[in-house]
Amino acid sequence: MNSMVMNGDIISNWEGRHERLFGNEVVRLNHRLRESGMFTREAIGRLIERCPARELGIESMDTDTNNKERLYGVLGDASGLQALEAIEKGRIWMNIRRVMDWAPEYRRLLDDIFSEFQGRMPGFETFKRNMGVLVSSPDANVYYHADIQGQSLWQIEGVKRVYLYPRSEVFVAGSHVEKILLRETDENMPYEPWFDDYATVVDLQPGEMVTWPLYAPHRVHNHDCLNISVTMEHWTKDIWNSYAVHYGNGVLRRTLGVDNPSTKPSGLHVYPKAASAFLWKKMGRQIKGDVIKRRDFKLDPHASAGRSPIA
Repeated sequence: MNSMVMNGDIISNWEGRHERLFGNEVVRLNHRLRESGMFTREAIGRLIERCPARELGIESMDTDTNNKERLYGVLGDASGLQALEAIEKGRIWMNIRRVMDWAPEYRRLLDDIFSEFQGRMPGFETFKRNMGVLVSSPDANVYYHADIQGQSLWQIEGVKRVYLYPRSEVFVAGSHVEKILLRETDENMPYEPWFDDYATVVDLQPGEMVTWPLYAPHRVHNHDCLNISVTMEHWTKDIWNSYAVHYGNGVLRRTLGVDNPSTKPSGLHVYPKAASAFLWKKMGRQIKGDVIKRRDFKLDPHASAGRSPIA
């Protein structure tokens, strides 16, 4: 079944106020993706088996909750449904990346979703859209981090508790955003437990989605159940301008020692900063690729933790 057979709106409770809130505040909406038949366990199993190896990310956390080191895995000999069985037993995340590039029916669904948003928000023009599928274990955590493009999280199965923090220098310093953009670090950032006092907390149920402001930090804790979720990313002109400004600021800070440069995503200063970002990349100064290439385990539905070590 594909998105073309879905009747009616994909977002079922849109109101006029959401046009003003979208991208500026935390917005929680109801969706009908489960009715497409494209995100059942059987469909996800088939998707795992179709996924090119380069687009299948598998990670795990240490059993010591004080150790935030990531372990990196491979599918091994497991079938798609066996992979789900392994993940349900362990503390594992699977990220099925860029599904729209190699599964045309998901490209159609992604286009349908953004066409619906565009119809409801005149002037909302997006590019570089992306869709991924996340499968994660009961009680799994995603640590405090920020993303560099427009983001939304769509829940299919299970429940996630999502902590969404204010976008301010207190919670995400501009200098750290620059490090993420220049690939000097991953998305994880310094976190203090008292940050939670200022968080918006959402228990995301199946059939719900949530989106939040650009660069707003967040972290996630799964309830005690397997979670299947869909992530969507997009760029707009304003998001690209913000990227160019922060990237350019990072270049200026590293080359000319400029401190506290403007981060406004509009104005004449955007263009020279965009040019400096382009030149920095052209000169090969940006760090490329994943920081870590090792593989620590393979999925194993017969193992108690859902994984077996790789020698």
